[in-house]
Amino acid sequence: MEFKDIKELIRVFDKSDLNKLKIKDGEFEISMQTGFDGGTVVSQAAPAVQTIQAAPAATAPASASTTETTAPAVSGDTINSPMIGTFYASPSPESPAFVKVGDTVKAGQALCILEAMKIMNEVEAEFDCKIVKILVEDSSPVEYDMPLFLVEKL
Repeated sequence: MEFKDIKELIRVFDKSDLNKLKIKDGEFEISMQTGFDGGTVVSQAAPAVQTIQAAPAATAPASASTTETTAPAVSGDTINSPMIGTFYASPSPESPAFVKVGDTVKAGQALCILEAMKIMNEVEAEFDCKIVKILVEDSSPVEYDMPLFLVEKL
C-alpha cells in the first residue's frame, strides 16, 4: 500500500461513522480506531524500512509557474523526493551518511531515508551517478518532488 493510499484511508475513516477499521494486505497491516477523545489512533505492523524509488530526475528547468519558493534553484540532473517527509542522511544518528559529495552511486543503492508518518522509507538511486551536491540538511522537512541531490549521470 502506498503512502497516498494510507493518507486517503485516514481521511475517509475520520469522516465516517466507523469507530474501528483493520486492513491486511500480505505483510502490510493497518488498524485504525477512534480514541475516547474522538481522535484517530493509527497502528501499523509493517517492515520498519520500506524501499522506494526516487522521483524521476529533472533534466529541464521548471517553468516559473511551477517553481516552489521552498526548493532551491538547481540546474542539472537531480534526484528528487518521492514524498513529503523528513530527510535523514544516515540510518541512525551514530551511523555514517549513506552517501557524501564525490561518491559514485549504482542504481538501486540507498541514498537517504525519508520519514513519513513514522515510517522510514529508503530512497534509492534510479541510475548510476556521481553525487555532486547534497541539497538538503539532515533532519530537514522536504516536499514532494523537491531536489535532494545534484548528480552527474554516469
